[in-house]
Amino acid sequence: MSAPSTGGASRDGYGSALLKLAEDPRVVVLEADLGKSTKSCLFRAEYPERTVSMGIAEQNMMLVSAGMASSGKVPFASTFAIFTERAFEQVRNGIARPGLVVHICGSHGGIHTGTDGSSAQSIEDLAIYRTIPNMTVMHPCDDLSAEELTLQLLNHNMPSYTRTARNKVPRIYDEESVKKIKIGKGNIIKKGNDVAILACGVMVNEAKIAVKKLVNDGIDACIVDMHTIKPLDGGLIEELAKQCGCIVTVEDHSVIGGLGGSVAEFLSRNIPTPLEMVGVDDRFGESGGTSELMSHLNIDSEAIVKAAKSVIKRK
Repeated sequence: MSAPSTGGASRDGYGSALLKLAEDPRVVVLEADLGKSTKSCLFRAEYPERTVSMGIAEQNMMLVSAGMASSGKVPFASTFAIFTERAFEQVRNGIARPGLVVHICGSHGGIHTGTDGSSAQSIEDLAIYRTIPNMTVMHPCDDLSAEELTLQLLNHNMPSYTRTARNKVPRIYDEESVKKIKIGKGNIIKKGNDVAILACGVMVNEAKIAVKKLVNDGIDACIVDMHTIKPLDGGLIEELAKQCGCIVTVEDHSVIGGLGGSVAEFLSRNIPTPLEMVGVDDRFGESGGTSELMSHLNIDSEAIVKAAKSVIKRK
């Protein structure tokens, strides 16, 4: 299990990827008054002529992106995750329905943002975009994986939504191991046979912490970085369901409609398997410190340990 010593925020990986993508003249970047926070400001500083700052106008940003895509450009449009939601109809009808290749990045998603409070904590974005036909939905776990997945979007012929995070977390990947990840394919971080823990985003690190605790109880858990929520890697899930006999999903998102909901839908249709979901219950978030909130809302490593022990008993 790779354990690089340094860490980074996934939004930083998105910003660095945009700079690398600038080598392709088709790439353009759109932002809605939050370039410094989403890190699209890095691209703007080097390529101002290929950056469109829309101001606080997310709906307009999505449709301008659609127009650019229809004209042969490859637009990357970013703002806070919560603010992309006000442009849902434009994404649905202006981007996804005609199949225009626009890549949307929603930063500062989940309750991990802490003191921003419930009005800024998008805990439903993955579910919302997963319901739209033709959309790819991703939630990378660190800066290196966010960079790699964003780079792969250049040759991805479908519109996409990627959620990134503000806070830094320990790196899950290093410069070599990150090359293994692919859009639409879950990546096994640690092998195990007793329970499969499928996590996305900042929760992959929490899953690693939980697995170390489970070892003390003689439980050998598998960890999967399920960075792509849609299309879901059903082949890997079926393989792990047969191998481990039970699954835990872990996400900084509502338990309704996100990674947990997606996996539950797949299992119920294909290979019924005991499942526990660690995520935010049917409620809004609240203001507080990150670790304090994760504990309060039962999405920390202790919650994962509890879920793993519970689901194993149901095998």
